Amino acid sequence: MPGQTRDGVGPGAHAVGVDAAIKAANLKHLKRIEGQVRGIAQMIEEDRYCADIIQQAAAVQESLRSVAKNLLRNHLTHCAVAAMSQDGDKRDDMIEELLELVAKVAR
Repeated sequence: MPGQTRDGVGPGAHAVGVDAAIKAANLKHLKRIEGQVRGIAQMIEEDRYCADIIQQAAAVQESLRSVAKNLLRNHLTHCAVAAMSQDGDKRDDMIEELLELVAKVAR
């Protein structure tokens, strides 16, 4: 059932087997994005050229998309694999969750 936590499946559940290197890379990437967002705010405060601000905003969006793809990849290879070895309801919940996540990341 989408939106429900069922023994490690769904919102609020903890990740299963998150690779430490992937976690570190995502955190590093997010810190860089955080700096980019602060830079955009500063550009706005300084009344910088709109096209330059838009270009930076687009770069941040692409960076966030990259993090989301990495998280999805990790989710598929660890969390989803673990859920797929469970009973039918947990498998069905995971399939529904994956379909929703792929749709969100593909936007």
